Parts: sequence; structure tokens; C-alpha cells
Amino acid sequence: MTKSGVPTRHTKVENQSTLKGTLFAVFLLGVFIIFTWFSVYAMFINRL
Repeated sequence: MTKSGVPTRHTKVENQSTLKGTLFAVFLLGVFIIFTWFSVYAMFINRL
């Protein structure tokens, strides 16, 4: 508490590099899934 009687709030600042790494990993996984789906679809269309 401060002298005025109002409690102070201390917020913890998160490390932004871990969030950027997570975002990159999610994008990479999404690209892999989309690539896999289109590859399987292309193989299906070619065999018709």
C-alpha cells in the first residue's frame, strides 16, 4: 500500500520472445496441415 492507502498493483511483464516463438510454431503447423490436405486432395483428383 502507498501512503494514500491505495494498494499498488505490480504486473509481471511476460517475455515477448516466447510468444513470438509460439506464434511461429502455430503458423508452421498450419502451413504443414494445409499443405498435407492439398497434397492428398491432388492425389485423389489425379486418380479419378
